[in-house]
Amino acid sequence: MSLVINHNMMAMNAARNLTDSYGRLATSTRRLSSGLRVNTAADDAAGLAIRELMRADISTLRQGIRNANDAISMIQTADGALQIIDEKLIRMKELAEQAATGTYNSDQRLMIESEYQAMASEITRIANATDFNGIHLLNGSLSGVHNGSVLQQSGALKIHFGTGNDSAEDYYYIEIGGATASMLGLGNASALGTEAGGYTISTQSAAQAALAAIDQAIISKDKIRASLGALQNRLENTISNLSIQAENLQSSESRISDVDVATEMTEFVRNQILTQSAVAMLSQANSLPQMAMKLIGG
Repeated sequence: MSLVINHNMMAMNAARNLTDSYGRLATSTRRLSSGLRVNTAADDAAGLAIRELMRADISTLRQGIRNANDAISMIQTADGALQIIDEKLIRMKELAEQAATGTYNSDQRLMIESEYQAMASEITRIANATDFNGIHLLNGSLSGVHNGSVLQQSGALKIHFGTGNDSAEDYYYIEIGGATASMLGLGNASALGTEAGGYTISTQSAAQAALAAIDQAIISKDKIRASLGALQNRLENTISNLSIQAENLQSSESRISDVDVATEMTEFVRNQILTQSAVAMLSQANSLPQMAMKLIGG
């Protein structure tokens, strides 16, 4: 190679190698400091797209788990209220049994009737007052066809937990029947103007009829509780499945996105040595034109 002063090709070559090595060193530093193999689209465009879709699904699945847990809390709230209603129904049947015998006079039977109606009123109060996050659970508003197209949803409650909107995979409905006294066929609001069924126990014959009506009310209440229990078990299984899905997606996302520290550290040391070597050689190459000056200046 000729000794020239206009173009220092050795320095240019060393500078180019320094730029390349320094760029790779910067990439290794960025990956090691962030813990990610893919930080920008330039690192892996296809991998970045797949990773972001996976991250969206992982976040959605985790929110779905929270949705399902909220639904379980709601079901437990309703079931707890129904347990109290169960106690009132048992007391009402006990009162009906007491009023059905002939050893009480009319005044005494009216005293029994007073407590009977008070129990019915309390059942209605509990059913109307039981709510979860402002959603009434036992007043009958969660029965019927779901309508979520308006601001205030109505009908069966839609529990959404999946990442899409497929009715077979991503959601199902919780329908809770009404449990007020009138809906159960009990108390003086159930069949006004009659003494049929569980309307009253003020007479012996009415009290005897109320026994069967209360049995039906207990069965109706137990059907609601059984349905809620089945839904709670289903939601718990759904949460387990969603947790496994989120875990597997997180593992897949990690393989795409996360840096292998051992491999990247090896690359970092290699690029560090190459950078230091390039700096040293560039310094040497920059001093070569001085040799020509010695020939000119003597």
